[in-house]
Amino acid sequence: MTAQHDASVLRWSGSQLLTSAEDTHGRLSAKTVVLLPWLDASMAQTALQTMAWRAGAPAVYLALHDDTGMGPVALLNAALAKVDCEMVVYTAQDAFPGRYWLRNALACLHSQPAKGLLAFNDGKWFGQLAAFGLVRRAWLQGVYGGNLFFSDYRHHYGDTELTVVALQQDALAYDPHCLLIEVDHGKDRRTVDAQDRRLYLRRAAQGFDARVVDPTLLKRFR
Repeated sequence: MTAQHDASVLRWSGSQLLTSAEDTHGRLSAKTVVLLPWLDASMAQTALQTMAWRAGAPAVYLALHDDTGMGPVALLNAALAKVDCEMVVYTAQDAFPGRYWLRNALACLHSQPAKGLLAFNDGKWFGQLAAFGLVRRAWLQGVYGGNLFFSDYRHHYGDTELTVVALQQDALAYDPHCLLIEVDHGKDRRTVDAQDRRLYLRRAAQGFDARVVDPTLLKRFR
C-alpha cells in the first residue's frame, strides 16, 4: 500500500491570476508545489488525486483552470509568480504517475545539488526532454528571472527551450524511476503549434538570448 502524505489541492483560474497580478499579498508558501493547467475538469481531478496518492512526499497541488484561453505557458508563469517554494513541478491534466514519483524525483535532485531541472520519465523522451519536470526554484531564477518558461510561447516549446538551457549548463537530471507518463492517445498524430515552432527556431538561431552555444544542442529539437 502506498503511504499517504499531506497533499493540499488548491484551485486557481487564469482570470483570478490576471486580476490579482499586481497583488503582493496572500502569496502561497510551500516547500514543493505541483502546477497542473487544465481544461477538462474530470481529467484534472483524476490526475491530481492519483498524483497525490502516489507521490510518497508532501506537496501542495495547484489546479490551474485556463478559463481565459491564455495558454499553459502564461498560466504556469502567472501561477508561479504567486508562489514561494523550493521546488516546483510542472505537469498536465493527462499525466499519470508511477508510485513514489515525487519522492524519487526530490531525492534525485537533492543528491545532485548542481542540477536544476529533472526530466520525468514520460514514456516518450526518456530524459532527453523535460516534457514534465521538477525544477529547483533557485536555479530557475537565473534562467528567466523567475518565470518557468520563456513567456512568448503559448502551448509548446517552453519545456524544450528550458531543457536545452539545462543541458548547456549540465543542469539536467534524469532517473527512470521518476515516472510521470503523458497519457494522450492521439498525441503522435497531432502537430505542434506552428507559431510556437517558428518562435523556437528563431530563438535557437540566436542561442536563446545567448544562453546556449553548443551547436548540437541548438539543432537537437529542430
